Amino acid sequence: MAVRTIQERWRIGIAPAVALTLFGALAGMAVARMSGPTEHKGLTIGKLGVIEEEMLRRQIGLEGYFMQLRAITIAPGGQIAEHSHEKRPGLVKVIDGEAIEGRASGETVFAGEGAEAIIEDGDTVHWFYNRTDAPATAIVCDLTPVS
Repeated sequence: MAVRTIQERWRIGIAPAVALTLFGALAGMAVARMSGPTEHKGLTIGKLGVIEEEMLRRQIGLEGYFMQLRAITIAPGGQIAEHSHEKRPGLVKVIDGEAIEGRASGETVFAGEGAEAIIEDGDTVHWFYNRTDAPATAIVCDLTPVS
């Protein structure tokens, strides 16, 4: 069994472990601090349909909300500011182009040819970017507070 000096042990085992630990801690802090833009930029919003508050109240007993369907297009280089869905649940489907959803935990790319939807529930805080050279369009359906 070979006897290793303190310097050898440091070089072989301890130094890499310390470096990985520091790298992991720094990466964790970077992710923990991830946040989105504070302003919208390059957006076009088209209203596709609305179910008014009175109908939701009459039909299912839901008061204080209306349901809306919109087409939201983010121009190349555009963005949707960081926002919460605490009181505004919704579903989003990118139908054309590519949108990048940002959350505190990281980013996810959603493309028009993909099958997945973006769920906007009470725990959702997110933002969007279009980093491509083509518009990105999504269909968005949400329950929106009246006031």
